[in-house]
Amino acid sequence: MTDLKDQIVVITGASSGIGRATAHRFSQAGARVIIAARRDERLRQLAGELKNPSYVVKLDVRNRLDVEAAIESLPAEWQAISILVNNAGLSRGLWKLHEGHHDGWEDMIDTNVKGLLYVSRAVIPGMVRRGRGHVINIGSIAGHEVYPGGNVYCASKFAVDAITKGMRIDLVDTPVRVTTVDPGMVETEFSEVRFYGDKEKAKKVYTGITPLRGEDIADAIFWAATRPENVQIAQIVVMPKAQASAMVSYRKS
Repeated sequence: MTDLKDQIVVITGASSGIGRATAHRFSQAGARVIIAARRDERLRQLAGELKNPSYVVKLDVRNRLDVEAAIESLPAEWQAISILVNNAGLSRGLWKLHEGHHDGWEDMIDTNVKGLLYVSRAVIPGMVRRGRGHVINIGSIAGHEVYPGGNVYCASKFAVDAITKGMRIDLVDTPVRVTTVDPGMVETEFSEVRFYGDKEKAKKVYTGITPLRGEDIADAIFWAATRPENVQIAQIVVMPKAQASAMVSYRKS
């Protein structure tokens, strides 16, 4: 089992949900966590809760220049990043393609695809130079099958799957490991963001089912990160017991 004590872990989208739970999980294990997200106040609250020292970075992963500046300007004692959790992501709407909203499409593609690329491009070269690293991308079962209204969101998560496989190929001659963790139904702010803050509509997504929690996915991420250095967990798909696929689930009446 890989010892995470004092290792430096970057987590994007750390202000809520899976990212927040992952920050707690790694900090509890003695890692030093760089928590990055757009909501600075939430990050600072989280930093006050973490067991180990942390470093707050207010960051919108959609802005390439800001991403590059954030990584380049890290204090010397925070530069040796050994684990990157590309967690920042979102969904917008459930529109048919020909009725879709352009701004929603751009939010998903800019965050889920381009943001992941920008952060990875900024962080991975240092891992290669230092001869140590692990990139963990948060995908989705939406990257395995397309569901009604999920056209662009699913496309963005199919892209995460393809990019992860490409990373693994490109880094095969280095010590850097690459993993994707692909959750099914997780109750976070995901549905509220998808429905533009409509809490009632978001709540109906989880009616009659016990969904996963952010902590469940954090456990999967942590498990992948703590395997022996020669073990690369390529992909983890995690769903609630009552969910069999993106389109098949059992809901109690």
